[in-house]
Amino acid sequence: MATGIAAVQAPPLTPLLNAWGAAAGAPALEETLRGSRDRLTVRQASDGGWQLAADNSLSELRTQADAEKGSPWPQPLVSHYSRYFRDGNRTAYEGLVASRQQRLTRAVVMVLVNDGPGSDWLDEVIDGAYLLCEQSSWSWAAHDDVFTRNGDVVPDRSRPYLDLGAGEVVAQLAWLDHVVGAQLDERAPGLRKRLREEANERVIRPFLDRLDWHWLGLDGDVHNWNPWIHSNILVAALVLVDDPQLQARVVARCIEGLDRFLASIPADGAIDEGFAYWWNGAGRALEGLAVLEEASNGVLNPDLPVIRALVAFPRRMHLGHRWFLNVADGPARAHEGLPWGMLHRWAVRLGDSEAAAHAATFAAVEPEPQAAAGLGRVLTQLSSSTARFEPSKRAQLRPGWGTYLPSVQIMVARQTPGSSAGLTLAAKGGHNGEHHNHRDVGSVVVAVDGVPLLVDAGQPTYTAQTFGPDRYQIRAMQSAWHSVPAPFGLEQGTGPSFAATVVQEPTPEEPALALGLGAAYGLDHAEQWIRTSLMNRELGNVVIDDRWNLAATPPEGTPDVDITYLLAGAVRVGTDATATITSVGIPTVSSPVGLRLRWKPATAVVLVDEWLLDDPLLSEIWGAKLTRLRFRMPAENRASGAFTLTVEATS
Repeated sequence: MATGIAAVQAPPLTPLLNAWGAAAGAPALEETLRGSRDRLTVRQASDGGWQLAADNSLSELRTQADAEKGSPWPQPLVSHYSRYFRDGNRTAYEGLVASRQQRLTRAVVMVLVNDGPGSDWLDEVIDGAYLLCEQSSWSWAAHDDVFTRNGDVVPDRSRPYLDLGAGEVVAQLAWLDHVVGAQLDERAPGLRKRLREEANERVIRPFLDRLDWHWLGLDGDVHNWNPWIHSNILVAALVLVDDPQLQARVVARCIEGLDRFLASIPADGAIDEGFAYWWNGAGRALEGLAVLEEASNGVLNPDLPVIRALVAFPRRMHLGHRWFLNVADGPARAHEGLPWGMLHRWAVRLGDSEAAAHAATFAAVEPEPQAAAGLGRVLTQLSSSTARFEPSKRAQLRPGWGTYLPSVQIMVARQTPGSSAGLTLAAKGGHNGEHHNHRDVGSVVVAVDGVPLLVDAGQPTYTAQTFGPDRYQIRAMQSAWHSVPAPFGLEQGTGPSFAATVVQEPTPEEPALALGLGAAYGLDHAEQWIRTSLMNRELGNVVIDDRWNLAATPPEGTPDVDITYLLAGAVRVGTDATATITSVGIPTVSSPVGLRLRWKPATAVVLVDEWLLDDPLLSEIWGAKLTRLRFRMPAENRASGAFTLTVEATS
């Protein structure tokens, strides 16, 4: 029996340095990296392979590139930048920056896949690249420390802030220099020199000179910014840093940073930010490591146990179709344009046939490259051929009953092993100090035929409030709007101490996760509230059983004891202690599915609250609304009692 997250065995401290030793140090890297650009999978424009890429379906990218060519470029202004500090709006500035960079990405691709010198498209690339050089800040306003340092709301050119935005810009400039640099020399002499000057001033020097960047993880808090930024700086160092000694120093520092990220990953490969952030955390680390291996001609070989665990994570979180278990700030449905080919290549290389089959299934149906993914990912997708699994072979690769990840206390259990048919139950423990945390300790998700109907709302649009002191005033972040209890009407607390304790771990024979939730609410003992989530294959249902033994009088809050469930689709509450949910109104769900809920005691009062969704990030996933059912316990069951919800498929 585990007693909590602390019981999970910690991973080795430095997986990369332990594996690579002196080869990862700057002196050895200087020689190893000589000629590294010529070894990259992404080839330069003169390579004939780009004409093969031209045969790929690029109709959407071509159409948009043709439509915007010659028109004014998106122009982020200081009023857009400063707006974040005035009213918390991030999208006014970040949207224009993203539009500018996506247009540049499309222009680079058009240079590569068009016959001839492509000078008209080269002019697009030159203009877009120079606009980025002229842009006062590569940082996103929401990340810049200029306001907290001195109260200014305009960028400080003398003190560039190195964040995700700056990392994305420098990597984009590096990739375009790599593939069309020779053409730039012919048509715009001096531009490549400017690219290197800006990269050095805004990224390389701040990276080497400062050790106070929070995303370095030197304080032990390592999150997805670490691999995202380090992998981008790595590309910049290989392409835009011409001094071999300086290049080796930067690459060595990137290896140290990626090492800290990998050392933070538990042995089971779990990412507490969930599936969506896997792609911009673990996925970025895998991309960086692949570039390192190419650049070093295989000297830096990242075949490590922690990598194998990371590669398996997306498959383990799959519910069905494009639906995945979402925790923290993650949507429940996978975005289009994810680099499944990258994951497939890693899985094949590591011999993980289940992860390879899963990734190949998605890679086979992904649309053409999306400029929003970033130039590096687009070029890699166009440069790499992803081997496809035949459908019959994919069907034979079955992942079994489900999964349990003890480091984050997440269980995913399937009614039909190896298939999304029927019911899928996901149950989560964890704690409320996780990255991008929502107060979701003890929450459950239930899907039918791969479609979640008992749900986690997921990520709303980011604003200043999202990462400020008022974060938990946002409804999507509150335990009151997750499928968890509310003893005496209490909200869960914030921080690692507000955690679940595992009372029973699931097994393939008994897929049940029992959690003590008392500490999540600041109660005296974890087992004052025990929730057991069970996939009952024999009866074909899911059972969520809550049992509690509270103080006679509430410490605070209200006298009420509620148990909340958040539902998507059309909800109808009956008069016989039952309710039905159907997928009506959920976008992209074409075949109707449904669930029936039954509960005991039948005397619980049912309160129905509708959440009308005006945030596009939520409404695009769930439709017009979500529905909350609050089961309020009768007076005789408040201090001590039990409540059981049984969930069955109706389709």
